Amino acid sequence: MRMINLSLLSLAIASTTLSHAAFAEQALSNLFTQGKPTVDVRYRYEHVDQDNALNNANTQTVRTRIGYQTGKWYGLSALLEADNVSRIGDASYNNTRNGQRDFSVVADPDGTEVNQALLRYDFKKGNAVLGRQRINLDNQRFIGGVGWRQNEQTYDGVLGQIKPITGLTLTYSYIDNINSIFGPGNGRFDNKTNPANIEGHSHLLNAQYVLLRDSRGGPQLTLTGYSYLLGLDNIAVSGAAALGSLSSRTNGLRANAAIGNFSVVAEYAHQEDYADNPQELDSDYYLGELGYTFKAGVLKGLVMKAGYEVLEGDDGPGNRAFQTPLATKHAFQGWADVFLTTPAAGIEDAYVGFTAPLLGGSLQAWYHDFRAEQGSSQYGEEIDVSYAHPIPGVQGLVGLVKYASYDADDFAVDTDKLWVQLQYTY
Repeated sequence: MRMINLSLLSLAIASTTLSHAAFAEQALSNLFTQGKPTVDVRYRYEHVDQDNALNNANTQTVRTRIGYQTGKWYGLSALLEADNVSRIGDASYNNTRNGQRDFSVVADPDGTEVNQALLRYDFKKGNAVLGRQRINLDNQRFIGGVGWRQNEQTYDGVLGQIKPITGLTLTYSYIDNINSIFGPGNGRFDNKTNPANIEGHSHLLNAQYVLLRDSRGGPQLTLTGYSYLLGLDNIAVSGAAALGSLSSRTNGLRANAAIGNFSVVAEYAHQEDYADNPQELDSDYYLGELGYTFKAGVLKGLVMKAGYEVLEGDDGPGNRAFQTPLATKHAFQGWADVFLTTPAAGIEDAYVGFTAPLLGGSLQAWYHDFRAEQGSSQYGEEIDVSYAHPIPGVQGLVGLVKYASYDADDFAVDTDKLWVQLQYTY
């Protein structure tokens, strides 16, 4: 690939500019003597109960991820990581590849693939990464790794970050392939809304500036501007839409502020069509969120938040609402994943919830009220609860119980999901 070849050449030129005296100070063997293996094993039971004709899904899967992170040699390092997702027991669920269409979907297909394979160069003012990599920008509302699913979403391309002055971080990435959660392979049961690999040419630009810091050096006010140009050639917004209908240009501005115990987030973005999208897009995104953290007393560590998020709809034809195809969407608009695709009429999500330390673990609870952005439809409500706790006696092992209940009104069907999970990280 021409872009990768140019990037490799750039890294080589940068490396040769170091003086011979400097090279004498570091041994090539540092790549191995200072390297370390990585291991991540995650067992999950997932139950899905929907108020429709589909059979309930009962799924047991194990995700095993093994890798090796080298040490650094004059800023150069490498990472190689592979993972496998395997079913335990009967395939009483639709993983989007197994043809079990009488069951509810649990989008964790079996398979083995390279999750990350990259070269990295760190220098005084930033870094550059070339290859298959994890990319999580800001809160992952637009660009993320979908780490909740067993097969993580990773990106093939190049990413560079520069910090020219204190507080300013500039990020650019060129992507020519996205390894989606539906991989590693396609088959006769996939469709144009869930390809294993999303092809095209995408450019990600992000500029973050920390304007103020408190007395301890923590950020008090952070501004982030971004422009995400997504050329997604072989995926569609729906089964009835044309390929390329998720290609978009999204420009936005996000502000985070911390004032004492309070936190405030405000964000706006505009989306229009890009590349060869056959549909004309013109919609907006709004977010307002207020949080409060108890820093002392019996409630110390409790974080409460309330927010209002809007993804605008459009009259059509077809679904031309504001979409976030590369986001870590499970983290937004409810864990039941009812709104992975924004409805044509858009969506308004009013939510409130908290996270709190409890008995050595972490408790979360959230409530969502969903409504159409256009028209008067009330989509429904959702309650989400989870509790995570380290397992005593085994360092790196964490248990999780998680539950989501969506109560449908004018959209979709009642959906309940339950997860029980064990994850070991070394």
